[in-house]
Amino acid sequence: MKKILLPFAIIAGAVVLSLAMVSLKPAPAKLESPETAVAVETLVLEKTQTQLIVQSQGTVQPRTRTALISEVSGAVLKVSPQYVVGGVFKAGDILMQLDPTDYQVALQRAEARLISMDAQLSFEQARSAQAEKEWAMTGRPATEAPLLALRKPYLAEARANVLQAQAEVKQAQQKLDKTTIRAPYAGMVSEKGTDIGQYVSQGSKLGEIFAIDYAEVRLPMTKRDLSKLDIAAMANGQSRPTVTLRASVGGAEVEWNALLVRSEGVVDQRNRAQYLVAQVDDPYNIQQRSENPPLLMGSFVRASIAGKKLDKIFAVPRHALLEGDNIAAVDGDNRLRLKKVEKVFGDDQFYYITNGLEEGVEIIVSAVGIAIDGMRVNPVGSQ
Repeated sequence: MKKILLPFAIIAGAVVLSLAMVSLKPAPAKLESPETAVAVETLVLEKTQTQLIVQSQGTVQPRTRTALISEVSGAVLKVSPQYVVGGVFKAGDILMQLDPTDYQVALQRAEARLISMDAQLSFEQARSAQAEKEWAMTGRPATEAPLLALRKPYLAEARANVLQAQAEVKQAQQKLDKTTIRAPYAGMVSEKGTDIGQYVSQGSKLGEIFAIDYAEVRLPMTKRDLSKLDIAAMANGQSRPTVTLRASVGGAEVEWNALLVRSEGVVDQRNRAQYLVAQVDDPYNIQQRSENPPLLMGSFVRASIAGKKLDKIFAVPRHALLEGDNIAAVDGDNRLRLKKVEKVFGDDQFYYITNGLEEGVEIIVSAVGIAIDGMRVNPVGSQ
């Protein structure tokens, strides 16, 4: 029996002994783990002044485009060397000359008829004067004289014939003048519809031209964009915001200066946008030579418009703004504090903050991983 119970007794004693050793083992000493500080770069903010910039885009269009329509008929005798697609001309330049022979003959006939009517008027004036003398010889007052006796109806008819002849001369002269097609303004030819030797009839399209003294760009604006501009001052003529137009020409970025001149005053029902118009003077560098290449009609451009000026505002680097419009600031104990801010504007480099920050606050501008309010930080460099 002892041989049977001995192994079980040994095992039970071992278990009791091990439990006693575990329960009597002293607890290990607890060491305080040091609180690590994250190295960060900071920026001390000061209030500044900035100007809002509104971004838009549009297509360059001429301020005036005209279809040349012939008002008379005739064969084309001459065509100006400038009357080619892309040709530049000045106001009053002759673009085309039609055959004026028929209209010169018509003018001569009208002038001859005017001479005849003038002679007829002189004849009637003389006969009317003679009739008045003959009536005076009767001794009766002139008020009692019949109209036919004084030949007044014949005199009025002669004067009317002179007026009609003068109108016919004027009309014939105008038609003759219209055989010479002149440029109504300084511009460029965009379409050539006829050439020398062709016969054109009244109403025929001769081509198309557009003005180049200045060009216009329609810029769509949202309500948020318009809030950054002083529309009232622009409408009253007190302000013309400057506009910088940018486009790629030959692989290089080129800029042109423009002015915001007016609002179209309507809301586009398709996109609910309002359109402002920017004006570019001398887009083809005709009046003043410029180092920039010409701004061609039809070019697609990006526009930066100078808007309202903001005073006492904080410029915060874009990468310093955390999710949820929070800024990580550093307090006096070198601990991170999250501050909710309100941004009013942003560009490629900064967000501009009005509420949520104080003068002289030190914000973190480097990456901190997960920003936890109250975590210890170690500013290693500040600006």
